[in-house]
Amino acid sequence: MAKIRLNALVLVTTAVGAVVAAPAAIPWGLLGWTLLGTAASAASASMFNQLLERRRDALMRRTASRPLPQRQIGPLPVFVLACALAYAGWAVLLWKTGWIPAALATGNVLIYALLYTPLKPLTSLNTLVGAVCGAVPPMVGWTAVTGSVDSGAWVVAGILFVWQLPHFMALAWMYREDYGRGGFVMLPARDPSGSLTAQTMLLTSLTLVPMALLATLYGLAGLVFALCATVLGLWLSWESFRFLRERSDAMARRVFLVSIVYLPLLLLVMVLDRGPVSPAAGVRLRGVIDGGGGVLPPSPPTEPRVPTTAADSAQSP
Repeated sequence: MAKIRLNALVLVTTAVGAVVAAPAAIPWGLLGWTLLGTAASAASASMFNQLLERRRDALMRRTASRPLPQRQIGPLPVFVLACALAYAGWAVLLWKTGWIPAALATGNVLIYALLYTPLKPLTSLNTLVGAVCGAVPPMVGWTAVTGSVDSGAWVVAGILFVWQLPHFMALAWMYREDYGRGGFVMLPARDPSGSLTAQTMLLTSLTLVPMALLATLYGLAGLVFALCATVLGLWLSWESFRFLRERSDAMARRVFLVSIVYLPLLLLVMVLDRGPVSPAAGVRLRGVIDGGGGVLPPSPPTEPRVPTTAADSAQSP
């Protein structure tokens, strides 16, 4: 019910957002509370989604074995547990990290359950809404550490948003008949030739290259990251181009598998090569900015924010 594998990715991206926001010293305690609250919120969203889609899930081979379609559990207990988890996630994040991470995580639950899920049988644009939901977790991690939605948070979220499009299009192409049986309006299910699907996959794969390079431009990561991001983005773009030329399940699977390799490698290099968080750091090469030589001095490290609890406020004069 909690979609463990999907939400494991949610927690990884949340952690990356927090770690990249605090390059000098990782706030392990704060990170732990952030992951706990995010996990509760993500599990809640998954449960609401399955609750609303239980009848359509019963029609699809890849989802028919879920507990709700199999009547292994009733809708009421799932609804109560989903509500409890949503409240727990909001409460933990509000208590330990602040109102911005709590609002982002809880808002994401509402968007996933009340907007993304109802749109899936209506329009293929639901994929864009779903990608928004997938882009929010690193912003939760970032704001838990910094207390604000800085430019760096938007950069990491933007990478996640764009990555989901070729990744999901490849998956949806492989299961296009299954999505059709369930009545879900996914682009590959409504694109018999696959031409538009392939073009979308190639365009979004290519977009990942400049999007990822923004992390270096804004001082989140260094030149090693820029090189790796370029190579990985071009690799994914090449596989998407191959799918454009040969629109088959085998080629779609290659794009899907490469996208799975792309993201963890990109995030790992971003964490290992993380740099100044402040956008004022700009491009690291001085010559790009003012024609001078050498390398820009690093900006002072951003100190992790210490959240203020109600108890702390009560002790203040």
